[in-house]
Amino acid sequence: MNDNHLSALVRTAPAKINLALHVTGRRDDGYHLLDTLAVFADLGDALSFAPAEDFSLEVSGRFAEIVPDGADNLILRAAEALKRASGATAGAQIAVKKEIPAGAGLGGGSSDASTTLLALAELWGVGMPMDELVALGATLGADVPMGLFGGALRARGIGEEITLLPSLPALPLVLVWPARVVSTGKVFQTLGQSPGRALPELPDNMGDARAVADFLKTTTNDLEAPAVALEPAIGDVLQALSKTPCLFARMSGSGSACFAIYETLDAAGTAAETLARAHPQWWVRATLAR
Repeated sequence: MNDNHLSALVRTAPAKINLALHVTGRRDDGYHLLDTLAVFADLGDALSFAPAEDFSLEVSGRFAEIVPDGADNLILRAAEALKRASGATAGAQIAVKKEIPAGAGLGGGSSDASTTLLALAELWGVGMPMDELVALGATLGADVPMGLFGGALRARGIGEEITLLPSLPALPLVLVWPARVVSTGKVFQTLGQSPGRALPELPDNMGDARAVADFLKTTTNDLEAPAVALEPAIGDVLQALSKTPCLFARMSGSGSACFAIYETLDAAGTAAETLARAHPQWWVRATLAR
């Protein structure tokens, strides 16, 4: 066991679930404006960061083959961005075990980038305030600022206007990805004109999963219909989830993964086992999201 291994930071980059997502407009530069309610699962990619002179990245795990290389890799882009912004002179030996599918609307790459920013700031002793990290994260992608907080939140703008929601209850969920990748760009193209409706104000009394589910019924994911049009397997997942004793089911983000809310984690676990047996080609997980 070498010294780098002993001093490595080990972190989990959690899957992000958009419980609701309204597209409120579009800026002149083409970025869409969003209003979204998001939570983070208790499962995700495993990352480690060890001191090194230069950057290196080792990728393993079930979804390793879909991780882009070089300038397209969000982990390396985040590392380089922080190095430039902070004036740090070191690099890092980074390893990631990919357990979150890409092209699923679960923010796997973005969560990896958020985790990289936080971990390298710690590893290098960079005292960058959170608002500066958020601004830096926003240059990497709309989901990256959300991942810096890793808890229930509402995000507006292009994802950088964040309100934390610490009183939102933990939610027993089942996540299902139908092993089909959907292009976020194509989903937005299919959406066409932005609906332009902000989320309703969140009630103060959402004390349990049922109350959250009831609130979500007053909201939408504006990207669900265009995503289903592009990939009908999403509709198959939603239909399968609706046949379980869930409180609510919806697509996350721009797809193709979907979630369902249950009253208890035991109920979610039972539903996940049933779905996995019936659809062995799907990625199915029960989780507690906060």
